[in-house]
Amino acid sequence: MKQFCNSLLIIFLLMSCASDRKKLIIEKGISYELAQYRKQQLSDIVYRLHFSIPKEKDQPILSTLQVEFTVNDLQNDVFLDFNEATEKLKTITINDKKTSINHQKEHIIVAKSLLQLGKNTVAITFDAGETSLNRNNEFLYTLLVPDRASTLFPCFDQPDLKAKYHLTLTAPKDWQVLAGGKLTSSKTSQEGFITHVFNETDLMSTYLFSFVAGKFTEQTQNPGAFDMRFLYRENNSEKIAESVGEVYKIHQNAVDFLESYTAVPFPFQKMDFAAIPPFQYGGMEHVGAIQYRQSSLFLDKNATQNRKLGRAKLIAHETSHMWFGDLVTMKWFNDVWMKEVFANFMADKIVNPVYPEVNHTLSFMMSHYPSAYSEDRTKGTNAIRQYLGNLKNAGSLYGRIIYNKAPIMMRQLEYLLGEDVFKSGIQEYIKTYANTNADWNDLVDIFDKKSAGDIKSWSDVWVNASGRPLFYEEIETNEKGNVTKFVIHQKAEDGSDKVWTQSFKIKLIDQRGYQKIIGIKNMGKSFDITAATKDFKPGQLLYNTNGFGYGVFPIYKAAINDYKNIKDEVSRGYQFINLYENMLVGNIAPKETIQVFLEALPQEKNELIFNYISGRIQNIYWTFLSKQSQAVIQTTLEGNLFGLLQSELPQNIKKTLFGAYAAVAISAEGLDYLYQIWQKEMTISNLFLNENDYTNLAMKLAIYQHPKAIEILDTQQKQISNADRLERFQWLLPSLFNNVQVRDDFMQALLQKENREKESWVQTALNNIHHPVRQKTATKHLRSILETLEEVQLTGDIFFPKGWLASSIGNYSSKEAYAILQDFLAENPDYNPILLKKLQQTTDQLERAQQIKQ
Repeated sequence: MKQFCNSLLIIFLLMSCASDRKKLIIEKGISYELAQYRKQQLSDIVYRLHFSIPKEKDQPILSTLQVEFTVNDLQNDVFLDFNEATEKLKTITINDKKTSINHQKEHIIVAKSLLQLGKNTVAITFDAGETSLNRNNEFLYTLLVPDRASTLFPCFDQPDLKAKYHLTLTAPKDWQVLAGGKLTSSKTSQEGFITHVFNETDLMSTYLFSFVAGKFTEQTQNPGAFDMRFLYRENNSEKIAESVGEVYKIHQNAVDFLESYTAVPFPFQKMDFAAIPPFQYGGMEHVGAIQYRQSSLFLDKNATQNRKLGRAKLIAHETSHMWFGDLVTMKWFNDVWMKEVFANFMADKIVNPVYPEVNHTLSFMMSHYPSAYSEDRTKGTNAIRQYLGNLKNAGSLYGRIIYNKAPIMMRQLEYLLGEDVFKSGIQEYIKTYANTNADWNDLVDIFDKKSAGDIKSWSDVWVNASGRPLFYEEIETNEKGNVTKFVIHQKAEDGSDKVWTQSFKIKLIDQRGYQKIIGIKNMGKSFDITAATKDFKPGQLLYNTNGFGYGVFPIYKAAINDYKNIKDEVSRGYQFINLYENMLVGNIAPKETIQVFLEALPQEKNELIFNYISGRIQNIYWTFLSKQSQAVIQTTLEGNLFGLLQSELPQNIKKTLFGAYAAVAISAEGLDYLYQIWQKEMTISNLFLNENDYTNLAMKLAIYQHPKAIEILDTQQKQISNADRLERFQWLLPSLFNNVQVRDDFMQALLQKENREKESWVQTALNNIHHPVRQKTATKHLRSILETLEEVQLTGDIFFPKGWLASSIGNYSSKEAYAILQDFLAENPDYNPILLKKLQQTTDQLERAQQIKQ
């Protein structure tokens, strides 16, 4: 009997422990613990949604939801996520039983006593949440990444609970609608409104659900595979004529490539897209209904090759997401980088054949390396794969590391595996996890099986650790000056013992003119090239000539003026990138660096390199030169740039050059030239400016305090032909006025969340207010900008916290701004670590300027 009782006690204790392990503690957001449990608890989810959109922007959107799901475990209640005010919830019915609403800490608690194992239905009437609805007077659109679906409607807002959606939209009769499913019927429901019913969607995660509604122009074309529907608000006839056909063509080309590369046909029932004027990002890969920023798609006939490439890569990026992200989705948002790296990586592969005249190795390098370095060199850098304990912090994971360093990593991995093995692994990954979820370890396992190398160990540094290497030389010579020992070493910039196994090429240039290219393959901590440098008399060594390696490489100061004469574009481009990085780590002075760039600019004919050089000239001028040094170089800088404008250069180079000139032409003579160009009294051969260019120029003239600034702004306002662009310009006007009090009041208004709805506009306004020529009167706002950052993260979209900082304190290099930053950090020793990283990233140059500014 005693043994029997003991057995019962053990069983009871085991059951209690199991129960305790699964007892969920409710908290705001979606914790990793909650997500893991719900994945086991729930399946077979179907959402039936109806949104009734009124004509008036300020009226609530009456909505209904019926969510069907299978319950596999009833040890806990079921939690529906709804990150909105409780008052928006009107009624709830659980399995046909109307009950009271229990809404706590951003969750609707569905009591397990009202549920059953197997099929269940919850019906809710509610007012749609406004946070991610992006309502404008004539249109609206949803943007629900990463955890914003629950700010719109009650749902299970985590990526690994994929579901199907039945959507109905009632909207004003003159509005177009677009969503993830095909439109199956539209009928008048009441006077002035039409109810649109959409087909059941394919399986998708909540962050990929979307709809667009509003006054749009609609086109439908079949560029080769199936009909694609395109909504846009652009009204410039030239841009429409130049762009619409190209947009369809690029989408089709991307689909063709991806079907071939993945060996999986296009995975969804349709692929439509909408161009939205104030869209927060370049694009968003919603299933069946991609959204783009309108200005990224619509280009005029004089658009530079760089802008055309940018458009092609953007479209290829979002199309790639149909396979990488939408079909196969990460299990948890700590692997959000996976969908982004594959989209970027595939976009580069897709675009290459379309532009055979482009040096695509150069394009990859110029697109990714400077951007990756800009975050990886900072104290706020992070690993590609990051920890995420709660989905409410997922937005902070986005950044240049996942968008730009990750493709560099992936290219090194492809080289390590071989293209065929890499492609085979990707195909297995897509087929294995189609319509489900996977994480990075799942893919690493596939690659490990196909490779003789240890991919997991390689990944630990490249993917799971942060930072970059600094390379240095160990050279010994004999009495004749010939090399007897030459070893290249790497060390982690952060002082750790990490080693980035990687490959790249170097070029030896002997003092006697002898040249030799050496391939460094799978370099670890050191690489001995003594055998290849026998009898070498070091004159110069050019590192990373193939633009493949990652890190900061040595420079030979005596030969940096020869960079402009390097014939190979990739090598030339990387030497300029490496020179700038060496300046930032203190190996060469800003004055010397800007001089190299100024001398290189007149003979540079490649648009991508020209664009980089001109950008670095502007950056060094405004950030790393003192007022005195700026004054010394100002006349020469303006004169050289204006002189180049008068020379015979291709129109794409001219456009970039004009942007550089307009960025520094602050002298009386420079302002007069800019004014004459804006007035169209001065024409420059091969320089073609469109309406947007003239608008930006008018804004520059106002910021630079041209005597006729008010008249310029008033005239420009009358010349803007597009209603959306006019609305933006009028909203920005207070940030442009010379009256300091007006700007101060506007800056104070931006501290209130209701005035930050159009985030791209806000960032432009901040740049206007905190432009270097205005910082004397704007520095006083930096403290309040820092204090508002936490609210900005809670109320803004994923890129906005960094944009908020980059457009304000990120423009500064002064001691005063640095002191404000240091005081803030000292007073907040336990500051939100996620936001601290964003702050460290955006103030990196402010900190470096204190040491290297001349």
